Amino acid sequence: MTESPDTPPGRRRPSRGGGRGARFRGWPARPVGRLAADRPGPVRTPAPRHRHWLRAAALVLTVAVLASAGMGWAVWTRLNGNIRADSATERELEKYESERPPAGPPNAQNILLIGSDNRGGDNGEYGADSGTQRSDTTILLHLAADRKSATAVSVPRDVMVTVPHCKRADGTESAPQTVQFNWAFAFGGAACAIRTVERMTRIRIDHHVIVDFTGFKNMVDAVHGVQVCLARPIEDDEAHVTLPAGRQTLGGEAALGFVRARKSLGDGSDTQRMERQQQFLAALVKKVQSNGVLLNPMRLYPVLDAATSSLTTDAGLASLRGLYELVRSMRGIPTAHVQFLTVPRTAYRYDSNRDELVQPDAERLFGQLRKDQSVTVVPQPPSAAADDKAIDNALGKAVGKAPGNGRAGRPGPAASSPPAFPGTTAEHGACE
Repeated sequence: MTESPDTPPGRRRPSRGGGRGARFRGWPARPVGRLAADRPGPVRTPAPRHRHWLRAAALVLTVAVLASAGMGWAVWTRLNGNIRADSATERELEKYESERPPAGPPNAQNILLIGSDNRGGDNGEYGADSGTQRSDTTILLHLAADRKSATAVSVPRDVMVTVPHCKRADGTESAPQTVQFNWAFAFGGAACAIRTVERMTRIRIDHHVIVDFTGFKNMVDAVHGVQVCLARPIEDDEAHVTLPAGRQTLGGEAALGFVRARKSLGDGSDTQRMERQQQFLAALVKKVQSNGVLLNPMRLYPVLDAATSSLTTDAGLASLRGLYELVRSMRGIPTAHVQFLTVPRTAYRYDSNRDELVQPDAERLFGQLRKDQSVTVVPQPPSAAADDKAIDNALGKAVGKAPGNGRAGRPGPAASSPPAFPGTTAEHGACE
């Protein structure tokens, strides 16, 4: 037998007819009956079937994780990009840092919520766009440092205040003047409104949030409406709302008309409108907490999408992380400790169509918030036409003093109890 070119030197290939015992010359013979386990060298065994399934499952899981991460990033990017940052206000406030109040206790926060009556863009259906906007609703929200309570104080739009000189949108400056409060926002936007509130209260505003009509509607629709109870029907052409009497759930459009209605309800005063706004916001907070919206991603997303698309905030809140941290810190507050009230005020001495602060009541309220100390709210009388004695009796009961003493809205003098003011809580909602 000849050697082929690829045969190792000194070795011959076995003949084609070589049997099982045939071997190469010079290689050791292997016994015929030797077990595979005893043979030298690696032995290949087929992989178990379940290993193939594990590899496939791992691959599918990896793809799912990557897809989820991509989807999560897309959602985060969308929501984060919705928010409009109001950097101009921050720059303007920095110019007046020396005259602003000092920061409050650590971790306590004061946020100014401004509802704009801007008629531009999607808000044109609610009136002609005059090119200016005023603060239709303004609420000072105080979050206690321990996050066990939240107090929302409505600032009447018609209360007379001293507005400092403010920079207008065209670059000129308005002169200091005593006017109704909602003109501050018209003069110089959020920066002017914040400086006016800080002068009035001596409370440092940490953040601000601006929401317009469309934004309010979108947020109400995102929670599938809010329930209210009406003692009588509402028909208000100016507020674009017609509602029957009784218990009902209001969607965004009807809810906006309900909180804006003024001339067709009660005595037509802004005072009663603020009360309705507080009751509605209390019902909104209660629904969000009771439905587990904050803990359910499927329910939370549409709310966040509506909210972030509707808000203009300072740089500190102008991110999804900033808003999330704020909401997360609030979600443990019991609804009974989410309070709504209006700053103590009475008819302005020179014009009964305007308001002025009642002292020392207003200062007592502001002082409690400055020091991050609690206040108490008591249910408002069932009718806004209730007299001063009915209000005072309710306040006296709350602080443990004899009824019938003092002026309407004045907190009781008991030193061991926090000051009490007419108001409501999220526990009561709008129908209790």
